[in-house]
Amino acid sequence: MTDQPRDPATEVHRVADPSATRVASYLAGRDEVFRVLLLYSGGLDTSVMLKWIQDEYEAEVVALTVNLGQPGEDYEVVKGKALRLGALDCHVVDAREEFAASFIVPAIKANADYGDGYPLFTALGRPLIAKLAVEYARRTGCDTIAHGCTGKGNDQVRIEGTIATLAPDLKVIAPVRSWAMGRDEEIAYARRHGIPVKGGTESAPYSIDDNLWGRSSEGKWIEDLSHAPDDDVFQLVTRPELAPDEAEVVTVDFERGVPVAIDGERLGLVALIERAAELGMRHGVGIVDHIEDRIVGLKVRDIYEVPAAAILLRAHRELERLTGTIHQNQFKPGLDQKWAYLVYAGLWWEPLRTDLEAYIDHVNERVTGTIGLKLFKGTARVVTRASPNAVYDAQLATFSESGGLFSQQASPGFIELWTLQSRIARRLRDDLP
Repeated sequence: MTDQPRDPATEVHRVADPSATRVASYLAGRDEVFRVLLLYSGGLDTSVMLKWIQDEYEAEVVALTVNLGQPGEDYEVVKGKALRLGALDCHVVDAREEFAASFIVPAIKANADYGDGYPLFTALGRPLIAKLAVEYARRTGCDTIAHGCTGKGNDQVRIEGTIATLAPDLKVIAPVRSWAMGRDEEIAYARRHGIPVKGGTESAPYSIDDNLWGRSSEGKWIEDLSHAPDDDVFQLVTRPELAPDEAEVVTVDFERGVPVAIDGERLGLVALIERAAELGMRHGVGIVDHIEDRIVGLKVRDIYEVPAAAILLRAHRELERLTGTIHQNQFKPGLDQKWAYLVYAGLWWEPLRTDLEAYIDHVNERVTGTIGLKLFKGTARVVTRASPNAVYDAQLATFSESGGLFSQQASPGFIELWTLQSRIARRLRDDLP
């Protein structure tokens, strides 16, 4: 009998093969799944998963939806959809405050940026989502947690690593990784089971992920490195050429490394991040076309829109530089880079992260002051700086006559000693007398 092409209308059954070799201890065998906590977004993948888990595992499903500041979501609609598809319950958790205080603030203090462009917004959100999944799985009597990550991305590592670390007794299933359904098959499945498809079905949309700290787009032409960005990908940030023709100067106040005010108005963390995002969006700030090395071995292209991060990270980095010594400013970026890598790589619960934060927090005790940035057609340029802890003295820095702590007459002696080893080495290499 010859193999026939798979018909998208054909039902997919029993891909959770009980005879398959278990490659990780936390993965669930089919006979171990009775009640599943499903991380539910309301989109195509997780909606199909909700129904599929009930059918394939003959299991009960409890849905969990986490609000990290995704724009445009109606969580009552999401909850209603989950219940209509057979979920025992759907818990909607507003985790924006915890996300801002416990994940974004440490990232700001660490000037977190992976690969010179990605401010880790998805990487920061996943350990929090997975932590909440563990909490709600225990609260609702679930033995298994299900997520919608694919086998090619980093998020599977972040989520499963968190679950395995915090709750080794809970099991995990990842249907998208194992069921081998393409988008057409998922749509066919959804139609057969009366599952509404968000956004229509005519063409594959961009793969979108967003939260309070930024937005990513993947898929379609983005995978073609020779293809310049199409305008329709930018749904958050104004394209720079369409941004206002007048620049705007915005000030950001920090206390101990934490942003507390914009343009002199004190705001809570969530409101402040949202205000920074609004300003950046208006002026085309925060568009990143990025080539990224994933921890699973792939090199991929992402389009990021990160207006709040582009402003707040830039301001923090400048203020930290102003309040640090030359030695601190040369040393800390290496720690920042390591911190960002650990978070990107799904190792939020690695003890080294908190070890690094002990130093990072100590440095940030002095990072208090105000930075002014000029926003104009895609750029955020620092234009003013002020701090009571600035390692800066205008009287010493001026090119006018100076004295006091700085003695210009001492400079020649300093130069002679500072260059001593270099001069000796040069003479030896050139065989000079």
